Amino acid sequence: MLIVNAEIHTMTGSGIITGFVRTKGNVIDAVGAGGVEQAVPGERILDAEGAGVYPGFVDAHTHLGMWEDALTFEGDDGNEETDPVTPQLRAIDAVNPMDRCFSEAAAAGVTCVVTGPGSANPIGGQLAAIKTYGRRIDDMIVRAPVAIKMALGENPKTVYHGKNEAPSTRMATAALIREQLAKAKRYLADLEKAEQDSEIDPPDYDAKCEALLPALRRETEVHFHAHRADDMYTAIRIAKEFGLDYVIVHGTEGHLIADDLREENARILSGPFFTDRCKPELKNQTPACPGILVSHGILTAIVTDHPVIPVQYLPVCAALAVREGMDHEEALRAITVNPAKICGIDSRVGSIEPGKDADLVLFRGDPLSLTAKPEAVVTGGRVLFQNQERREQQTCR
Repeated sequence: MLIVNAEIHTMTGSGIITGFVRTKGNVIDAVGAGGVEQAVPGERILDAEGAGVYPGFVDAHTHLGMWEDALTFEGDDGNEETDPVTPQLRAIDAVNPMDRCFSEAAAAGVTCVVTGPGSANPIGGQLAAIKTYGRRIDDMIVRAPVAIKMALGENPKTVYHGKNEAPSTRMATAALIREQLAKAKRYLADLEKAEQDSEIDPPDYDAKCEALLPALRRETEVHFHAHRADDMYTAIRIAKEFGLDYVIVHGTEGHLIADDLREENARILSGPFFTDRCKPELKNQTPACPGILVSHGILTAIVTDHPVIPVQYLPVCAALAVREGMDHEEALRAITVNPAKICGIDSRVGSIEPGKDADLVLFRGDPLSLTAKPEAVVTGGRVLFQNQERREQQTCR
């Protein structure tokens, strides 16, 4: 397919005022200046008529498909609250791609999300980066696991305080994380010794330790749920102790410690901030946070934490950040290329470049406007939907 007469927002630092995007199969084949003259016989043409073309939006922190729409316990599969340490749990075993929210996300131009366990457990399990279109999770995976979920602060202590079990303090939450990481580190050392010396038996299989090996080897990130400044410092402290490649999720008080976060080269998934302050650790919540983080040189993405904020409102969250001082282009980057970079999936999504997945969204006007709706969404090189009143698909002859 050839998209022509488009204002192309590549998100790589250079846009094209009037250009084309060619897709081949499910990837982008070519991007450049020009129009219909680029077409070859038999090629489908989508005339953008001057509309802007953007990479499919990326939400780097959701629980899409883990808490299903319009269901309670039957569709709640995000927190295994029977054990505070569960790194062996895999999001892909719980996600239901048939949930209506997937189609709502894709229709809004959100074509890729990171989804997984909630924050009830100090170590919750394995997050996955997936597409929002498809019906079989195995065919929707961009990367799994993309990260291990860990949680600090009020959520774990609240859940287990109610059970009269550990952790009921921040101390115990951090201690449980350290204990399991230390066990996995020793398990890894024993495995390596057995690989080097055939006379040494490998350790007995341990699913929890096995799940943490990619994190200890820095092959997989650790995403730390942390709202309060002191919890962010704890996340950084633990990450340093075990040499983890970490990301801070939420970072609600990040604007209060932006200098320190920049010094630590922290990466932040900022949000949700389009909510009420429903618990004490959110008392300093502000939609100005992502803009302040970016102004300090911190790689930042904006997230919805779906279903806290429905995933289709990711562009609205970015718009709110702009209203509160964030640069408009940086806000677009915060829902495209930045989350892709932070999560290590930018070789496939987040920008319009040859070789990347052909997930594109067309807008007439500003995509961060409250009234904006996509003119068309292209997923995997196919038109998911198109506003037929404004544009018609043609074939070059």
